[in-house]
Amino acid sequence: MFSKLLSYFSEDIAIDLGTAYSLVYVRGRGIVINEPSVVALNKKTGQILAIGEEAKKMVGRTPSYVQAIRPLQRGVISDFEVTEQMLKYFIDRAHRKRVFPLSWPRVIIGIPCGVTEVEKKAVEDAAKSAGAREVYLIEEPVAAAIGARLPIQEPKGNFLVDIGGGTTEVAIISLGGIVTSKSLKIAGDKLDEDIIEYVGQKYKILVGTRTAEDIKISIGSALPLREKKEAPLRGRNLVTGLPEEIIINSEDIRKALEKSINQIVEAIKLTIEQTPPELLSDVMTDGIYLVGGGSLLRGLDKLISTTTKMPVKIIEDPLTAVVRGGGIVLENLDELREILTETESEGLIK
Repeated sequence: MFSKLLSYFSEDIAIDLGTAYSLVYVRGRGIVINEPSVVALNKKTGQILAIGEEAKKMVGRTPSYVQAIRPLQRGVISDFEVTEQMLKYFIDRAHRKRVFPLSWPRVIIGIPCGVTEVEKKAVEDAAKSAGAREVYLIEEPVAAAIGARLPIQEPKGNFLVDIGGGTTEVAIISLGGIVTSKSLKIAGDKLDEDIIEYVGQKYKILVGTRTAEDIKISIGSALPLREKKEAPLRGRNLVTGLPEEIIINSEDIRKALEKSINQIVEAIKLTIEQTPPELLSDVMTDGIYLVGGGSLLRGLDKLISTTTKMPVKIIEDPLTAVVRGGGIVLENLDELREILTETESEGLIK
């Protein structure tokens, strides 16, 4: 009776706490928040001015004492206090029934598979300080595989590549757990940095991260395109110091991204080499599944397929796979509890 009453007052939450975007799923309601993981901070007063979409609009456009920052870097917390405030903001927006402490939500958070125990503890502590009653952690490749409706609890190999903002997770999953995996600090953010560096070296033009990201999305590719795409690129001339606009083409952007893309492909090949033969035969039949925003880069699936000689599939709605998987676990917590990463708070209140 008490557990049913507690369930009524508490709206449990799953969070994909990403380097670039954070998504929040509320049990029974679905995905309710999808906003950038950006916080605008007044350095003079320490006051948080904006979080999420409003804060992202300020990137590169603020006075010196206002800083728009990402409190997560390469998939882990780099600023604990700001992350705590961002989590509190998301939890407060998502949770409508907070009446007393026991009604505070249980929270599932996706984490990269390569994080240390200290980094796991930092995520758990930030969530508890932000108002979570219980905190569960789930490895992002496992959550993404569940979100993709892959049969991960069966004794067969499921090969998943999650290319997010800060990290790329490559994993073979079987019987509800990761058999072998690779975690790279090369993903969407690094690709943006590659474009900034390439444009600066070749054209002596300095551009910001938002401009680089827009160019990557509009004309970026992993393989040469049949027809070159072009787009205007505006920045500051590093020689004259004056604003300048150039026309850049898709072949330039492909060359800029080539090194990082090859490192991702190499990590996939290394994971294949370390996969037990029995599971590898499953992968050869079912293929490699791509999730995350980086999977949408033109031609990436074909490049991976050509290199590995295996079928490659981009799952439906790859941007939300992790949080959808966390949501499925929330809705079936008793049945799926064993796939979660244990934390201090687990088991305190059921």
